[in-house]
Amino acid sequence: MKSDYTFTAILLLLGALTLFDGMGLIIKHLSPRYGAAELSAWRNMFGLIPSIIVLYASREWHNKGRILIVRQWKLALFRGVVLTFAQFSFYLSLGLLTFATASTITYANSLFAVALAVPLLGEKVGWIRWSAVIVGFVGVVWIVRPGSDAFTLAALLPFGAAACYAIVGVTISVMDDDVPTPLINLYSSVVALIGAVILMLSTGGFTPLQQHNDIWWLMAMGGFGGCAVLLLIMAYRRGEQSDLAPFNYFGIPLAFLLGWIFFGEAPWGELFPGALLILASGLLIVWRERQLKKN
Repeated sequence: MKSDYTFTAILLLLGALTLFDGMGLIIKHLSPRYGAAELSAWRNMFGLIPSIIVLYASREWHNKGRILIVRQWKLALFRGVVLTFAQFSFYLSLGLLTFATASTITYANSLFAVALAVPLLGEKVGWIRWSAVIVGFVGVVWIVRPGSDAFTLAALLPFGAAACYAIVGVTISVMDDDVPTPLINLYSSVVALIGAVILMLSTGGFTPLQQHNDIWWLMAMGGFGGCAVLLLIMAYRRGEQSDLAPFNYFGIPLAFLLGWIFFGEAPWGELFPGALLILASGLLIVWRERQLKKN
């Protein structure tokens, strides 16, 4: 039973979040030398390796005849296109904003997920979850601060990335149940790689390696991202989503800590209390969804 593996699933999830933040640190480190589209292309190319491993190791995929073509291939490709823009926006923001600020704003994806669940999944969202969405949106506005001297258009990039990541997350629920999750992930990764290459060619082209050790950073970036997805899949196979969801927000304080350690950033004035409002709204959504499942 999944409940027997809840602790293991939580550890896997925390490991995934740590790897995602590690990937983000590398992206920020490399941003002065390479464009966001280039970094996205490298991430997806090296990230394909763990994706292929996950698919090949999937018993579900083998039992179903190792299918590679899915009935909803258009939707699968669409998810990859949206992922392309999500990655591009987020990676670009990491080079322009403090690490914690860019990472925290992307956690608004849960707010978009609730809103998208109505038209895409036909879910009924009550006043509690809509209130949580409003609180979270206020938190984002507090961080972005439109109309103030501190406002920059770059602050909208992680907000756009959050919307795109929410679309990618919600639409996976529309995919046929008999399609193995690793195969869906592989579709997204391949399309995102192609999309990143197209964006790269249209925004300045390929930049030769600026330093000899950059190739190792690029490989680590892709490996971290790919392995994070692997751990994420393993976590949600072993634990209930309602049990794991609160731990997703572990990434907010972790991003702040890592940004402070590696880049000397401590954006208290930028993030608080906006980050707390995003955290509170997300946890309220999680709590309400658990209550609905019990009923």
